[in-house]
Amino acid sequence: MYRIAKELDLTSIVGQFTTQLRVGQFDLQFTLGLVKFGISSPVNLFRDGKLFAHWEEGQWPEPGFYDVMNAAITRYDIPNDQLIILEFENGIAMHLVDDSDQYECMTINIEGDPRSTWII
Repeated sequence: MYRIAKELDLTSIVGQFTTQLRVGQFDLQFTLGLVKFGISSPVNLFRDGKLFAHWEEGQWPEPGFYDVMNAAITRYDIPNDQLIILEFENGIAMHLVDDSDQYECMTINIEGDPRSTWII
């Protein structure tokens, strides 16, 4: 809805990993170090450029989401104002997309950031 701000700095997630994914009725939540993600838009996992796991609200994540747990982030990219790509050490790329012009798609809370919470 609000698009991804150019000022969003996720540098602190590099080298971090998550030990759990939390599934709500309308969101997928996970933490990477000091950064907490709450995602309401679809989340896709790619390996070798091919989609292998998908989550969207009202559904349980596909088994491929187990592969992101305990895998460190090697880099992230924000190629445009609608996409965040998280790359893991095991070759998985997680795509977080702002896909709505009407509703909020993501909440990103960075502990210690003066802005604290980013609403996208």
